[in-house]
Amino acid sequence: MPESTPPNLAEPGLEIRTEFVRSRHVLLARASLGELFVDYYLHLGAQQMKPAPEHDAMFKRALAAFVLHGASRPRNEMTAWTINFQEPRVNLFLTGDNELGTVTGRVFDENVKELPENIFYADVVRGRTPARRSAVSFAGADPVVAVEKFYAQSEQRPARLFQLAEEEWAMVSEHPDCDVTWFNALTTDSVRDLAKTETLVLMERRVMRWHCGCNQGRMLEVLAPAMRQDPQGLFGDDEKIEIRCPRCGARHAVTREAMEAFVASRRS
Repeated sequence: MPESTPPNLAEPGLEIRTEFVRSRHVLLARASLGELFVDYYLHLGAQQMKPAPEHDAMFKRALAAFVLHGASRPRNEMTAWTINFQEPRVNLFLTGDNELGTVTGRVFDENVKELPENIFYADVVRGRTPARRSAVSFAGADPVVAVEKFYAQSEQRPARLFQLAEEEWAMVSEHPDCDVTWFNALTTDSVRDLAKTETLVLMERRVMRWHCGCNQGRMLEVLAPAMRQDPQGLFGDDEKIEIRCPRCGARHAVTREAMEAFVASRRS
């Protein structure tokens, strides 16, 4: 099969390779995520965000799975995952745009809703089709388990995730006529050596970078309903408030004057 090279490959970012394992009928997505992890930590530092070490470790595992998942999906797809854990009580949020090659997310550890079980939510928009949501329950505190359960139940084609080194990850997903016995017997060592033991056909090289795209205008849109309903409750006696982006947690300062002008412009 011919290699497809995306327009954004020349842009800075993390390269993810997808390869088809001939005769086994599985797709292998593999990447060394060190560069993306660095960008994530730079973002945390810039926004003065300090998630608990346990939550941070969980987020990194979820981020690795999300990036490999995105590289395995159609290019015109936008995806958001919300992974709810009851113990520890935390939500992990990730979102990405395959066409732009961007990913972002954050840890929510305050006011997390108590539920009977852990829930994995996946929201997908492909092209101009309506958004669709799927939800699956899972057990434990490992995002990898949640993602594999999502694939088995919602995607209806199993996938397995492997941490090959400290920052190197791989995902192997079933395709029609998959050698299921071989797939189920895979280990971290055997996945690490697939290039030596199997024939791999390069499918795509994609670039993914940490980027949200939040700005002042989007924050004004988020606050507009509250401003229309109760401006005093929103601002109190202050002339300026700070809001964090719900997607990445970046801080944005919004003045009362700017908010009033924005709401007024939407009435005209």
